[in-house]
Amino acid sequence: MTTRSKLATPSRDERYMRECLALARPLVGLTTPNPAVGCVIVRDDRIVGRGATAPGGRPHAETVALAKAGARARGAIAYVSFEPCAHQGQTPPCARALIKAGVGRVVIGCRDPYPLVQGRGIAMLRRAGISTVVGLLEDESRELNAGFIARVTRGRPLVLLKLAVTLDGRIAAANGDSRWISSAASRALVHQWRRESDVVMVGAGTVIADNPRLTCRLEGGRDPVRLVVDPRLRSDPASRIFHQRSRAPTIVATTAANQTAAQGRYGSRVEVIAVAPDHAGLRLASLMRELGRRGWCRVLMEGGAHLAGAALRAGIVDRVAFFLAPKILGGGLAAIEGLAAPTMRAALQLERMTARPVGDDWLIEAAVAQAVN
Repeated sequence: MTTRSKLATPSRDERYMRECLALARPLVGLTTPNPAVGCVIVRDDRIVGRGATAPGGRPHAETVALAKAGARARGAIAYVSFEPCAHQGQTPPCARALIKAGVGRVVIGCRDPYPLVQGRGIAMLRRAGISTVVGLLEDESRELNAGFIARVTRGRPLVLLKLAVTLDGRIAAANGDSRWISSAASRALVHQWRRESDVVMVGAGTVIADNPRLTCRLEGGRDPVRLVVDPRLRSDPASRIFHQRSRAPTIVATTAANQTAAQGRYGSRVEVIAVAPDHAGLRLASLMRELGRRGWCRVLMEGGAHLAGAALRAGIVDRVAFFLAPKILGGGLAAIEGLAAPTMRAALQLERMTARPVGDDWLIEAAVAQAVN
């Protein structure tokens, strides 16, 4: 068994936890409805087993890492970026698997807020006499699964609003032309975000103006569910979004009064979700809760201006990402419609803003301070 003097120092702990995060990061979006988790088993300061939660959510990272470590796991240190599960689901509890393998110590990135876990995995390990450390690189661990955490704590996915805008805040010219505002590098990053998202969401105006595919065109990427918010059924049934050769479905969200008409208009290949109306279109908070019930954790909202304003007003946007292009139109379509704060004091507040160059653009990212629903 590993002696106390050979147990990892804090600097080593951090190095191995970063290895866990690196294992999990490429799986973000692919493990829904489960979190993306990485695990390494370390014996005598050498990794003897690595694992990440598989696409679809199973097997779990600990199961994979322990299988690779085999008998070498006894007395070793297990690093895992998310609290090991403690309940019997489709697979046995990972905390019990770690105990059965005889690990001598466990280091955990962050607690799992899922009600059937929520500290129980940690308690199970400690009751078994295993030294258990919690909260190493906690912010990074939580950020990796921010969508999962949003779904299990608030009942809805994390929502990222992405817009490509000119320096004077326009998302299209006066004639509706918007190709391309952002650089090729920015568009490639958006495809990465689509890969990490369960749903990509647009309004009917974007379907009409841009006729987008909303697929992920990265090598080895996967398509998100395509969701069109269309309370008045304005989208043309011939639009490309309704005719993609993709494993991911296309969904139209409309009012209950239009549900039957929508099914007839778009056909059986398109799912229709009925959402209660409000004065601006649909109750977007109700729509987000429906997505949460389906187990979806991340929504990428790609416009347009009316949907962006309605979503911000409804308090469902958690983060914004504006690609600021080095162009000036001097007119055209504003990035946000319908928000119209009457005073500067009433303006929507952002926090934790960052800026970085992406291709010829600047990417401005921030959290929405008032996201509630």
